[in-house]
Amino acid sequence: MVQGIAIAEGSSQLSDIVRRTSDVRDLAMAKVGQIKNVTGRLRVLALNAMIESARAGDQGRGFHVVAQEVRDISSSVESISGALAEELAGEIAQLEALARNMASHAQGQRLVDLSLNAIEIMDRNLFERTCDVRWWATDAALVDCLAQPSPARSSFACERLGVILGAYTVYLDIWVCDLDGTVIASGRPDRYPVIGQSVRSCSWFQKGQLLRSGEDYVADDITRDPLLAGAQAATYVASVREGGAPTGRAIGMLAVHFDWEPQARAIVEGVRLSAAERDRSRVLLVDRRGRVLASSDRQGLLTDQFPLRSNGREHGCYIDDEGAVVAFHRTPGYETYRGLGWCGVIRQRL
Repeated sequence: MVQGIAIAEGSSQLSDIVRRTSDVRDLAMAKVGQIKNVTGRLRVLALNAMIESARAGDQGRGFHVVAQEVRDISSSVESISGALAEELAGEIAQLEALARNMASHAQGQRLVDLSLNAIEIMDRNLFERTCDVRWWATDAALVDCLAQPSPARSSFACERLGVILGAYTVYLDIWVCDLDGTVIASGRPDRYPVIGQSVRSCSWFQKGQLLRSGEDYVADDITRDPLLAGAQAATYVASVREGGAPTGRAIGMLAVHFDWEPQARAIVEGVRLSAAERDRSRVLLVDRRGRVLASSDRQGLLTDQFPLRSNGREHGCYIDDEGAVVAFHRTPGYETYRGLGWCGVIRQRL
């Protein structure tokens, strides 16, 4: 965090340089204008003096020479001031462009760091989900209700899942499914009446059928699940195996449905932007195809595609067609969780 603050302060100082450079340019042009005004007045006075000296005849010849010299000097000063104005304008323009580029680069790097921070927080969160689903799949109550199905064992499994949900509030529900894809136990049967429902057509179930051991898991795409009242869910699946052993024969599956929307919203809305930046910034999490998974303005969730131009880079920043800075960082993964190719993205209008 200290580094982030230092970068933010450096960006602010560069912005001050840009502003002060612009002030210097305006001041220099104003002073050059004043010089031109004075030299113009001098030329008028010199001309009037030359006219009066001509009227005076021989007695005004000396004064005529002085007036001519004054006019020549004023012309020289005006020429010098014009050249100064032109050179100053060129140098200040280059300095201003350099300062703006430095400010944009520093700001872009800061936003890249913030994008990384956002995706890392989500990675850590989802890593925990991969641990939960594999651990809970070994629970004796869940193993028993699949190994020796009975209403009593299914009821006890529901109680066990209810206890888990009471402690882990980040989940919508947890389901135990047999190998045919029928839900035989759930943690919130009153809220989501899914027991007896078939989930065989769900992508997470189909992927779960390919799991080779109890150490493996499925991390499915974020979807709105009709069986969960249309809530946004990130579903993680592990196989339940005989005896709860990782190498045992698969007898069913455990699916945990992470309550995606409030958790993701807290991350994108919690990015450390200044009050002045928030109104002109959009913070997003996008999947590997650019689909908007979370957005600080809450627009386009799971429907829109963000036109990220990463050009194969893992992180970076660029100016888009509307002149806004776009910074991004692809998931680096966390521990044994490799991530799904998602990106943290910040688009900020200048």
